[in-house]
Amino acid sequence: MNLPNKITMARIFLIPLFLVVYLVEPFPELPNMWLALALFVIAAATDALDGYLARKLKLVTNFGKLIDPLADKLLVCSVLVAFTATGLVPAWATILIIAREFYISGFRQLALEQNLVVAATNFGKVKTTFQITLIVYVILPWPFDFFIFAPVTLGLIIATVVVTLWSGWDYTAKNLHIFKG
Repeated sequence: MNLPNKITMARIFLIPLFLVVYLVEPFPELPNMWLALALFVIAAATDALDGYLARKLKLVTNFGKLIDPLADKLLVCSVLVAFTATGLVPAWATILIIAREFYISGFRQLALEQNLVVAATNFGKVKTTFQITLIVYVILPWPFDFFIFAPVTLGLIIATVVVTLWSGWDYTAKNLHIFKG
């Protein structure tokens, strides 16, 4: 268990901590929202850090290749389910995003069985940026009625879902050969 993999595991362990802080008193206690935001930002930042260290220190492992994308998906999907439970993100959006994440995980597993690695694409990084932006936007303890900005929120949700699904299509289109294996 090298340092990048430990950082990835830390991201996974931050998920239940985030959920407890967020779900205990999701709206009345604004300090909880700041703590939830901090926990999410730290967890999201570990994604960039572990990858950077793995490449820089030449510590890329098969375990890291498997667990890092799973940790990312666990983080985003857990937060979106919590948002859906508290009524901030519609279930259809959460379901579509989770479906894409499961599909890509299966797709990558199929590739691994053929000794192929499906590398992250720039579109996948754009998808991650949209998802993180949406999550931060929703967590932010706004000092005014959040629902005043319902059109902005809905627009960001729709854009995130579209980019997420499009990136899944992009992975598939660029790697159709995996289905022939």
